[in-house]
This record gives sequence, C-alpha cells and structure tokens, in this order.
Amino acid sequence: MRRRDLLIGAAASALSCRAAAGPRRAPNIVLVLADDLGWGDVGVYGASAIRTPHLDRMAREGVRLTSAYSSANICTPSRAGMLTGRYPIRTGLGYDVIRQGDTHGLPLAEVTLAEMLKPDYATALVGKWHLGHAAPYWPPTVQGFDQFFGLPYSHDMKPLALYDSRGGELVREDVDSPYLTERFFARGLAFIEENRGRPFFLMLALTAPHYPLDPPPAFAGRSAAGAYGDVVEEMDAGVGRLLAKLKALGLDRDTLVIVTSDNGPWFEGSSGPWRDRKGGGGWEGGFRVPFIARQPGTIPPGLVSDAPSMNIDLTPTLAAWTGRAPPAVQLDGRDVSAVLTRKGAPSPHAELLFFNNEDVAGIRVGRWKYVTRSYYRDGELPLDAYDYGLLFDLAADPGETYNLASRRPEVLADMKARVARARAEFGPLAKGRRKP
Repeated sequence: MRRRDLLIGAAASALSCRAAAGPRRAPNIVLVLADDLGWGDVGVYGASAIRTPHLDRMAREGVRLTSAYSSANICTPSRAGMLTGRYPIRTGLGYDVIRQGDTHGLPLAEVTLAEMLKPDYATALVGKWHLGHAAPYWPPTVQGFDQFFGLPYSHDMKPLALYDSRGGELVREDVDSPYLTERFFARGLAFIEENRGRPFFLMLALTAPHYPLDPPPAFAGRSAAGAYGDVVEEMDAGVGRLLAKLKALGLDRDTLVIVTSDNGPWFEGSSGPWRDRKGGGGWEGGFRVPFIARQPGTIPPGLVSDAPSMNIDLTPTLAAWTGRAPPAVQLDGRDVSAVLTRKGAPSPHAELLFFNNEDVAGIRVGRWKYVTRSYYRDGELPLDAYDYGLLFDLAADPGETYNLASRRPEVLADMKARVARARAEFGPLAKGRRKP
C-alpha cells in the first residue's frame, strides 16, 4: 500500500474515532462562495495564467471535488439551491435572476443553512445576497443570519449600495468597487474573531470575479490573465488570510472551510475542458464548479474525488457534519460527508438534474450525460422535442462533443424515462415568469 493511501486511511479512522468520542466543540463552518469563478481558474484545476497558491494549498491539505456542480447556471437560483438543499424551482426562484425592480425573493418558509444551524451558531452573511431586496425577503437577517454586511444583488446592477446590519439598524453606504473583496474578507475575519468562543457559520459571498472587473492597485496588472486574473488572485490572497487567522486563533482544526463558485464563468474565465459557460443551456460549463474543502484532522490531506455532487448537498452534509437535524422538507441534496472524507466513496446521487430556468435541460447518471436544451442564435432549443437529445459519455468525452444516442439505445431510453419523470414532478412548479 502506498504511503498516501495509508495517510488517507489513518485520517478516515481518526474521523471515525473523533465522531465516536464526540468533538470538543461543534465545528465552525466558513463557506467562501465566488461569483462566476470558472472550474479552470484555479491552479489545481489546471489554471496556468492565474496563480492561486492558497487555494492550491487548501486542496493539498484537504479534498478537491472534480465533479461538483451548481444547482443552476446563473446566480439567483444557484444561491437558492445552495442555501436550501432544494432544486431552485421548488423555491419559486428557478427562473432568471432577481432584477433591481423585482419585489419577490426567497420565501420565508424556506429553511436556510443559517436557520438550520440556529440557535447554537453565530451566523453571518458577508457579501452578495441576490435572493430578494424588498420586504419581507430583505435583509438577509430575516433568513437566519445574525449579521449582514454586503450588497443586495450583483455589483453591475444599479442603484447599488453597501449595507451593514451590525449595529442593529440597516446602515447604507456608498460602494467603493475596487475594495469590495478586501472589505468582505476584513469583515469576515472580524466576525470570526468576535465569535471565536462559540460555533459560527460564516458565508463569505464574494462579488469576484463577476463583471465589472475592478482590481485594487495592489493587485492590478499582476496576473497574465488580465483584470479577471487579478481579482481571482486577490480572492486567493484573501483565502490565505482567512486560513492564517483560523490558525492564529487556534481554530484551524475546528473549522470546515469550503471554497466554491455559484456557477461557471461568464464572458471571461475558464470552464476547463467542459462545454459552454454561465447561462448556457444544459452544458457542463455552466454548472461544473471548483469545490475545495479543508478541516485538518477530519478531512484527509490530498483527497481527490470525481463522485458527482451539487451545491444542494450542503444542507444535508452540514447537518450531518454539525450533528444538526436537517430541515423537515423535501430535500433534493444528499449527505456527501463520505465523499469529503473517504477515498473512493461513491456519490449518493442516482441522478442529478440540470435546469435552464425552469426547464429540465440535462441529466447526469454516472458517467452518462443527456442534454435536452441548448441555445442557437436568438432562441433556446428544446433538443429532445425534435428527437435530437444528446447523449455523452463524460468519462471518454468530457467536452460533450460526440452524440452516442444511436450507439447506446438502452442508455438513451433510460435517460428519456428519467427526464419524463422529472418533468412530471417539476413541471407543475414552473411559474414561467420572473415575478411569482
């Protein structure tokens, strides 16, 4: 047996023993959510023009998932899925993104990660919300967060202001765009220090590297990938400060740190070998995201898994991780704790659905991917309505370039049946418009 396998086995055994004995404190959770960060924009995922030494170190000291997905190919629905553990169409936020003039939001009946962890955890959202900016869906403190410091929606939307709830009242101030990432990390680290003596959940929802790209002077011009690379490198430096703070406070081994993205890259950035980008129908590039997790002593170092997972898995996984009861609702996510801690652990999903707005646009079952919706010129194409559903073997063809439907009719029939069942279940939930 190789030394690395022995280390992974020892770490997994240590996790089992720790679980049996009980942790000395409930684990802290820090969720760093990038905005439009591509799968291929991190060094350990193949980036060469962008330097991410701290994220690369996180991967060496923890686990890296190579088949992690967002629950939507655009921002608002993906965040709704991540915070609730449910496909976004169940929350009424499956269609498009919330615009400045909209008045709807994440229903208060939905149980967020922050609400699941209350009352034992101190909770904060620092950064972008984009799940409703009008009452009763605003501010995020109505959804389980004790503190909010950030933006109501994307920073390319106007009017724009920065909001701070820490004083008990929601204070509004102007936005200084080049320093948003710096301020978000500073506030997040302050929250950690203030709550060092109790379990905490920090969601650090960055605006980088979403357009507009406005790196501060300390990072402008540093990357070979232009301004996009500059803001990613600044984000990486912030992750380095975060890890250093946890270590300085003696919280390193008590804190699960996760870094991921809300969807694939937009007009810039790399989707790696995967086809298309943010908003691109049912193709991999809009959904496949980087996912790195680290908790020394709990997650074995250097673990890499290709087991399919999705951001809807965070709710049941963090429930198991913290010993909480999951929300008593219909969850689509599954507990992937074993994937994060054990080499070769299989995905708990029999299938994963991909929605383009409120339509089933694709499905993955094991190595197989079936794409039913794409775009051409000025229209969305329901491919399978024209009997042209596309079947791909992702293991042999990660770029989704060659259709194997005629070669594997038994797989095609199974995929069609699964899509039909999904449409029967989720079709009645579709609202078909932005404002429910």
